[in-house]
Amino acid sequence: MVGMSSRTAPKVAVLMGGLSAEREVSLSSGRECANALREAGYDVIEVDAGRDLALRLSAIKPDVCFNALHGRWGEDGCVQGMLEWLAIPYTHSGVLASALSMDKTRAKDIYRGVGLPVVESLLAPKAEVMARHVMPPPYVVKPNAEGSSVGVYIVAKDANSPPHLGAEMPEIAMVEEYVPGRELTVSVLGDRALGVTEIHTSGWYDYHAKYAPGGSTHSCPADIPAEIADAACDYALRAHAALACRGLSRSDFRWDDSRGIAGLVILETNTQPGMTPTSLSPEQAAAEGMSFPALCAWIVEDASCSR
Repeated sequence: MVGMSSRTAPKVAVLMGGLSAEREVSLSSGRECANALREAGYDVIEVDAGRDLALRLSAIKPDVCFNALHGRWGEDGCVQGMLEWLAIPYTHSGVLASALSMDKTRAKDIYRGVGLPVVESLLAPKAEVMARHVMPPPYVVKPNAEGSSVGVYIVAKDANSPPHLGAEMPEIAMVEEYVPGRELTVSVLGDRALGVTEIHTSGWYDYHAKYAPGGSTHSCPADIPAEIADAACDYALRAHAALACRGLSRSDFRWDDSRGIAGLVILETNTQPGMTPTSLSPEQAAAEGMSFPALCAWIVEDASCSR
C-alpha cells in the first residue's frame, strides 16, 4: 500500500502508450489518470512505455506505478513481472491474473471451472478461418489476446463465405458463437461490484463505438430486471476472484432478454479497463458517488509489489 505523507506527496509514474495495437487508447487513459492524480495531490510523472521502460523507471524511482497500459505487454503480465522484479509497487492485477484474463480461451476455462455461463469457442489457424466456416454461422472471429475490440469480425447467419481477415489478426484466431442480445458490463473495485451499465450502439460495440465521442451511449444503471442485475454483479465478482484479479476489473456480458437469466453469458474480463472520457468504469464509480480523482487515488493506494 502507498500512503499519503503530510510532507511529501508520493511520486506516481503513470505508464501509458506502450507498443500494442491499443497505444492511442492507453495514451488517452494515461493523460486522464495523470491529471486526476495531480488533482488528488500526487506528484505525477507521465511515462510513455517503450523498450527502455526498466531503465527509465530505475532513474525516476517512483513510489508507485499506475498502470494505464492496454493490450499486449502492458496488460498481459509482461510489465507486471518487470515491476515485481524492480520491486516497484504497481496498480491493477498481477502477473498471473493479467496473463489469464488477456488469454480469452484460458479465461473461459477458468469461468467454466467456477460455474459461470460462457458460449462455445475454438482456436483455429487464420488461414483455415478464411478458407471455410470452422463453426456454423453466426459467429465472431477475434484475436485471442487483444482488447478494445481490435480485429473483431462478425459473420452473419446467412454469410455465404468465411471472413477475409486483416493483418491485425494473429496466425491463430479465436472463433466464438455469436450471442444475440444486449451489451452489459460490470466493474469490480476491490471486493465490490459498482453496478451494471448497458451499452447502446447502432451496430457492433467495436473500437470506434468504444472510444469515439458519440460512438455509443450508456444506461448507468442499466434498465434491466433486478434478477439480471444481481446475476451480472455476482458473475463479475466471481470472475474477478477466480482469475485472482486485484484493484479494478471490468467484466463484459451479453444478455438475450428473450431467455431470461439463461440468456446471460460472460464474454471476458478486463484487468485494466479504459479510463478515457467515454470509459465505463469511471462512469460506474461516479454513479456510486466516487469522483474520477477519488477513483484514481483509490487505485494508487491499493498498489503493492506482489499482486
